Amino acid sequence: MRMTSTPLAASAAQAPAEPHVPKRRNVEAMLLLFALAIAMFAYADVGKAMTGKTPGNLFALGAEFGVALLAAHLVVRRFAPYADPVILPVAVMINGLGLVMIYRLDPYNIANKLAPKGGAAPNQAIYTVLGLAVFIVIVIFLRDHRILQRYAYISALVGLFLIALPAVLPASISEVNGARSWIRLGGFSVQPAEFGKLLLVSFFAAYLHAKRDALALASRRFLGLYLPRGRDLGPILVCWAFAMLILIRETDLGVSLMFFGAFVIMLYMATERTSWLIFGLLLFVGGAAAVANMSSHVMVRVHAWLHPFSDVTGQTRQLAQSLYAFANGGLFGTGLGRGYSYQIGFANNADFMLATVGEELGLVGLTALFIAYAIIVVRGVKTALLVRDPYGKLFAAGLAATFALQVFITAGGVTRIIPLTGLPMPFLAYGGSALMANWILVALLIKISDAARRPLPPAIPLSDEMTQVVQA
Repeated sequence: MRMTSTPLAASAAQAPAEPHVPKRRNVEAMLLLFALAIAMFAYADVGKAMTGKTPGNLFALGAEFGVALLAAHLVVRRFAPYADPVILPVAVMINGLGLVMIYRLDPYNIANKLAPKGGAAPNQAIYTVLGLAVFIVIVIFLRDHRILQRYAYISALVGLFLIALPAVLPASISEVNGARSWIRLGGFSVQPAEFGKLLLVSFFAAYLHAKRDALALASRRFLGLYLPRGRDLGPILVCWAFAMLILIRETDLGVSLMFFGAFVIMLYMATERTSWLIFGLLLFVGGAAAVANMSSHVMVRVHAWLHPFSDVTGQTRQLAQSLYAFANGGLFGTGLGRGYSYQIGFANNADFMLATVGEELGLVGLTALFIAYAIIVVRGVKTALLVRDPYGKLFAAGLAATFALQVFITAGGVTRIIPLTGLPMPFLAYGGSALMANWILVALLIKISDAARRPLPPAIPLSDEMTQVVQA
């Protein structure tokens, strides 16, 4: 018997070198500077159009927001070094443009009873800094996004509670412009559904990951579609019933469509069954049509959608004026601060901020804005494709789908593709709740993208010594 050493065994003991993955944090820094420059240029242009001179606080504001963005960038560089370098700068650019547009409309926002006395722009600037602060906290303390999977059912309960809370409160506290989706106490107001939707997306991701095999089963084929089993229709029927209850009690078409639409889209992503999309669409359209016949608030919005010029001085005034604003903007727009979209009323809130962009920046500017939104969505989907754990895939895809759905619902209402819903345009319209919720969404995508792009730890060698082969 003798022992020999093999070169193959010796080479196997050495771990293979991991491929180099660029962190691209310098790219993010340059894009952040570019986003800040766009916002400052737009602010200067609006100031000159409105007052004839550059705002005196231009450089002071630029420096203040520059410090906030530097802090966010340094935190990402330290705690999420492999994160996607594009998501944060694009969100900053849209947020900056929204601040400029709110400042531009402040002098004409007298009719809005929710508008603060000192103007909406200073408040929105504070909300922006708070949103960035929340972003920083999440990036630092959320070590692993998979931790959220452990609290899936707690997230579901808290999310449902936040969405349903305005429905059980008195109308004097929760109702604004016919929809009961607010909590207003003194000078403070919040839309809890903006935070509830993020918790529900986390729950949907965990639930669908656990039940995807059962939900993907089909019992029969009908008209080219694989129909799900009857026992598996329960989850979608429960979500549909809850969405209809929200619509009936809160008369908030936007929140109910967001809640149910996010679930159906994530259900399709998990099972790859087109039948779920068709069932979901039919259920929601049928339920919304039935509720519209019972709710005067919803019926008014449907009537304005079908006949936008029937009462241009009354119930259809906002939608008609927004369509006029888009038409007046043409291809290149009237220029920042030189449009008439302030005649819409409540133009800096929710849907109609988009009309100001369309009028003053034209079709070219509006297209650029939609491309910026699309970049966030595409980067979120790319993150879902790259991340390794199934929960992270569904969570990132759900966040991207929710963001895309909100953009579509809001833009579709203003451009008369669908009835108006009252959802705020992400990062653009006035509102602290929506802005902070969107910054939380961006922080979650940053953390998941960091996990997706981070290289795997090096393989552990079997042994540092040469393997001995025993021969008889």
